[in-house]
Amino acid sequence: MQIVIFGPPGVGKGTVSDALSAKYKIPHISTGDIFRAEIKSGNSELIQYVEKGLLVPDSVVNKVIEKGLRQEAYKSGFILDGYPRTIDQAVFLENALWKLNKKIDLVINLAASDEQIIGRITQRRTCGKCGALYNLVTIKPKKKDACDKCNGPLVQRKDDEPETAGKRIDVYKEETSPLVEYYRKKKLLVDVDASKKPKEVYNSALKVINELVKKDEKQTPAQQ
Repeated sequence: MQIVIFGPPGVGKGTVSDALSAKYKIPHISTGDIFRAEIKSGNSELIQYVEKGLLVPDSVVNKVIEKGLRQEAYKSGFILDGYPRTIDQAVFLENALWKLNKKIDLVINLAASDEQIIGRITQRRTCGKCGALYNLVTIKPKKKDACDKCNGPLVQRKDDEPETAGKRIDVYKEETSPLVEYYRKKKLLVDVDASKKPKEVYNSALKVINELVKKDEKQTPAQQ
């Protein structure tokens, strides 16, 4: 299966993706992780934008994503989180997968109100040592200000401050929300209510995927 997890920043894409990845034994591809790996490997084209704090253009983003999708680890499928962000990127992704004899099977759209999302984002904390993510409401650390994994200090990123969070949602609505209708018209998109607790959101996404699997199983004999 090739699945895209879609939705605004702070809606819980990473949490749901990780849980589904563990359930179906297919890798979760976070574009942030791919970018960090590329930067670590010395990708000068990407580094020049990141170091200057500039928006990375589609041409560079697409190249990095396509390279990532060719990895052996993703041969049997993946759960993609954080890409595509624009219709142009969606078209590129389709073409890149076509070259690999693959296609997007499902797009799960996680939806919640702006107020709920901002509330979640401002409660997020990141370990300053190992990068582990927490939420003071939904995914609480055992100790108030320390990471469960390495005991490093928990900090609030600039991106997670209220004013910045609001701006990120505005950018999402302007640039990325048109993808909802794009994938809906292709009959690939299913909405999932992400306003509930993480476990409930996961179960809803699980139900959607199981229905897709059952549908494919019914169609396969007729096609053979």
